[in-house]
Amino acid sequence: MDLFTNIALGFERALSLDALLFCFFGVTIGTFVGVLPGVGAMAAVALCLPITFYMDPTVALIMLAGIFYGAQYGSSTASILLNVPGTVTSAVTCLDGYPMAQQGKAGVALFMVTITSFIGGSIAIVLMMLFTPAVAAFALKFSSAEYFMIMALGLITAATIAPGSPLKSLIMVVVGLALGTVGTDSASGAMRFTFGILELSDGVSLVAIAMGLFGVAEIISSIGRDSGTPIDAKHVTFKSMLPSKAELKASVMPTLRGTGIGALIGALPGAGATVATFMAYAAEKKVAKDPSRFGKGAIEGVVAPEAANNSAVQAAFMPTLSLGIPGDALMAFLLGAMMIHGIVPGPRFLVDQPVMFWGLVASFWIGNVFLLILNIPLIGVWVRILTIPYKVLYPTMLFFICIGVFAINFQVFDVIAVLFFGFMGFIMIKFGYPPAPILLGFVLGPMMEEHFGRALLMSRGSFSIFWERPISAVLLVITLVMLILSAKSVIQHVRSGTRKVEEASLEL
Repeated sequence: MDLFTNIALGFERALSLDALLFCFFGVTIGTFVGVLPGVGAMAAVALCLPITFYMDPTVALIMLAGIFYGAQYGSSTASILLNVPGTVTSAVTCLDGYPMAQQGKAGVALFMVTITSFIGGSIAIVLMMLFTPAVAAFALKFSSAEYFMIMALGLITAATIAPGSPLKSLIMVVVGLALGTVGTDSASGAMRFTFGILELSDGVSLVAIAMGLFGVAEIISSIGRDSGTPIDAKHVTFKSMLPSKAELKASVMPTLRGTGIGALIGALPGAGATVATFMAYAAEKKVAKDPSRFGKGAIEGVVAPEAANNSAVQAAFMPTLSLGIPGDALMAFLLGAMMIHGIVPGPRFLVDQPVMFWGLVASFWIGNVFLLILNIPLIGVWVRILTIPYKVLYPTMLFFICIGVFAINFQVFDVIAVLFFGFMGFIMIKFGYPPAPILLGFVLGPMMEEHFGRALLMSRGSFSIFWERPISAVLLVITLVMLILSAKSVIQHVRSGTRKVEEASLEL
């Protein structure tokens, strides 16, 4: 079928009553969660996953995806109004969004964020429609050797590009890989690393890891945090949201540049929207005639990161759906959700499940329109929600997280697991260890192990298969280059730390 026939097929499914209803539900929940500081889309998707067990798989994915990109729209609200990022990806928005709010331009900032987010997401959807089938067709040439190498590249890329120390990210990837080995070996049927605990025979719960590392950990770390001074919702009127002609003109090119950066970075396995937003902000600061304006309420510093954020979020679906390689941590969770429903992501997904794929892509358009309609009138509502004290908000979230994880298997062990990973995530945050690579390693680990075994069976135990096949060899070289770059960064980081220790000792 040609492109237009596929798009028509997708909209026919996405415009059905159940798909529309759950798409609207997903983006609404996503926006709500995005507004709440520090909670993030991961906990919301994990909380809603048990509901999808009783739904049509296509509708389930539409709802979960709606929560994902809906959270990116809402995350900027708390950044602008309270200087507290709703999610990690909106942290850059605080730099100029909050100063705009202090200057009485909160409405303008919120309005422009909504418009640029819609533009960035829409352009990324077009790119995904055009290029995902081509990527999938190329990936049909992959064997297990290529799959193993591209997954390894995704993990190394995630550790290398992720903010913070590359060494810490690599350590977290290894932890995720180790967690992925727990349970019954699919090849031999042997129990591995269960320590006699029957509940671990099927492996560690993906939902428990996600809720613990990204939900409970943030709640614990938020104890005692200052929630800021809320802005009265009466001050945010529709008239105050309308930007001037100068502000509109100044936003056009930053929006397009941010969209391009977001689409490029989002399509890379493991890169994610966080990297895209920082790069977009840095790019605008470099091309600006007066860089000193940034950090003091520059409109370019708000629209460019937000366009990049939403563009990267949509583009992250490209490697996930066409290659089976998650674009970021939440994509890894959605990948696991697809597997739970018996859906195998990868090159065959577009051929075997065309209605599901194109219905999901079409729902992105519909969801973005819903978000455009929702966000502008509901800004006053989100502002009122932000006035809820943390001492009331977070215990409520913790209660629903425990209920959600218990409802999957009706086992108290899962609740204990989510609390364990919550405290583990809290300790990781305190010591600067990123939790996202753990989830990537956990989801990709079992798949890598399976393809590694198949590749060795094909080559009768010879490792040469990984460099004798051209595509696999190219991926191997890229992976080695990324490892070398990561090693250089680690060495520089260690030398810098050693130098600081020596200077401190001399001062003493």
